[in-house]
Amino acid sequence: MRRELAAAVLGREVGTPGPDPANGDPLIAVSGEIRDVSPHLILVETIDGREERLVIAPWATAWHGVDMPPADLPVGSQVIMKTLHEGRVVERLWAGITRATGTILSVTGRRDLVVELDCGPHRGRRQVTIPYRATGRLRVRHPLLEPGFLFDAIGLREESGTTILLPATSQPGYPARAVPSPPPAFGGVQSRVSGSAVWSDAFDEEERGAAYPMVERSDVRCSHSEVSCVGLPYLAMGSLLSVHNVCTDRMTNVPITACGCVAGRFCDRCVECDTGSRGRIVELSPAAFVELGGELINGCFNARVGLG
Repeated sequence: MRRELAAAVLGREVGTPGPDPANGDPLIAVSGEIRDVSPHLILVETIDGREERLVIAPWATAWHGVDMPPADLPVGSQVIMKTLHEGRVVERLWAGITRATGTILSVTGRRDLVVELDCGPHRGRRQVTIPYRATGRLRVRHPLLEPGFLFDAIGLREESGTTILLPATSQPGYPARAVPSPPPAFGGVQSRVSGSAVWSDAFDEEERGAAYPMVERSDVRCSHSEVSCVGLPYLAMGSLLSVHNVCTDRMTNVPITACGCVAGRFCDRCVECDTGSRGRIVELSPAAFVELGGELINGCFNARVGLG
């Protein structure tokens, strides 16, 4: 209803969720638990109990903490796959992947580090482990492992907890409470804004949704929203956001389903295909991110957003 009312006020057509038909052969994200896998086929059970048998392309690659052949993925692990040809041919697989984004509350340990994070008012607290073998790589891009600073990294979700392996970004040099102010002017809700699109696994498994920083506080009852170093327009929950991956030239309309108050505190840049504009403008569900051509272990892509 909100989309219809907004379209009527602005004198524009009502957008439709989903990819732009001009993208060509669509990418489809398929998620589930691996039941069987071979060099050529994979069998997964989806969240609704269906079994899906998919062909693995000869050029397909997989990740489970490190890059590996798809046939080496462990049976029983949760996997998200990028597929072609109406979701029947797999070309990229990520098993057990997770992302930890938030403000550092504490860091303990000497070799293996245990980091407690405040992931925002909607996602609570989370404890992650950085094994000694990964601390050097993490500290290159996260030199300030101190309470009050932002943290964003990718790892594996295991029975024993979350193991961090890769930095998802270069850590901002300011405390989480000191986000730089946005530019003084914005061109209006009809304009498109440039910045970074990232992903989070805090969404439901098959959800195609987005978290947006400038959601009205009264709409989400969140005192932490409406924070961003980008001149984003205010939008309400349920609004349709047009997201354009500048790197792959794919575009889709995604509904705003969550408050992006944590993403809005990161005034970083994505260098996926070029050095992008500063600031995170949208946080996508893994399925939406993959279907726009995003690579989960890279963590971001350069994007432009506007009204869908």
